[in-house]
Amino acid sequence: MTVLVTGGAGYIGSHTVHALADAGESVVVLDNLSTGFAAALPKPMLPIVGDVGDQTLVASLIKSHDIDAVIHFAGSTIVPESMRDPLGYYRNNTVNSRSLIEAAVKGGVRHFIFSSTAAVYGNPARVPIDEDTPTVPLSPYGWSKLMTEIMLRDASAAHDLRHVALRYFNVAGADPQMRTGLSTPGATHLIKVAVEAALGRRERIDVFGDDYPTPDGTCIRDFIHVSDLARAHVAALAYLRSGGSSVTLNCGYGRGYSVREVLDAVTRAVGHEFPVNFSARRHGDIVVSIATATRIRELLSWTPELDDLDAIVGHALAWERRLMAQSTAASGNAISA
Repeated sequence: MTVLVTGGAGYIGSHTVHALADAGESVVVLDNLSTGFAAALPKPMLPIVGDVGDQTLVASLIKSHDIDAVIHFAGSTIVPESMRDPLGYYRNNTVNSRSLIEAAVKGGVRHFIFSSTAAVYGNPARVPIDEDTPTVPLSPYGWSKLMTEIMLRDASAAHDLRHVALRYFNVAGADPQMRTGLSTPGATHLIKVAVEAALGRRERIDVFGDDYPTPDGTCIRDFIHVSDLARAHVAALAYLRSGGSSVTLNCGYGRGYSVREVLDAVTRAVGHEFPVNFSARRHGDIVVSIATATRIRELLSWTPELDDLDAIVGHALAWERRLMAQSTAASGNAISA
């Protein structure tokens, strides 16, 4: 049995591929490398370079590699970008997902794990947020992910396909072994941007809104370490293979940190202040997002191992320093050549 991982050379995808390989799974990665990196994968694994919307390619991979499960990460993930380019997000996240699901059904794939998001909830009436909270996304990004959840629900009802939709809260950090991390230039993840600013790789970090109805005026998020999230995918695969029914699960720790608290954690990690610019609120941003994570712990027997903001920031900082060292070495080699 082999697992097809779409978007497996990306940030969360590559961590999950490492976790699957550590667990002894046979893995095939499909990635167009628009934001992913072949070097992020376990050696000597190489991705199949292609698009998840290419049904002919996907069908051939399912048949030739005896695929029994798909873990689907491929897609666009930036909320402000989705506000500017909604049709692009519906094409990349929704239309391509529909093609992938159809190819999986036709190919006899029985297990499907989907990378969804807490953005499907919008601004909930109460927190923490459980899986039964009404879904009212504030952005095309959130809607594009919710549409895929709905397609999976209906496909599972009509066909022999069972799925787990994992609704991520805020993912951060890097592999503690430094095998992979968030390497995408211009990434918008808060901790990534703050670490870059603290190391002088950005002029500053911009914080959008300091007048929200929260204790310190900034938005609050439930941050989950990317390695814990990767292990949740491995647990979801085991759950489906053991006969588990289709389910939607929150992926978070059940505690929230404000933007200011995150910036303080980065300051502690680097040992100095760094430039922070506060500006107006940004349309589409959610005020408070904290998970109720009881269901995933119970159903998947998943226990977080890295539930600590300072550890998350520390791993993100270590990865950023690694990227800086690699960049310096590459520049030196170019000059010497």
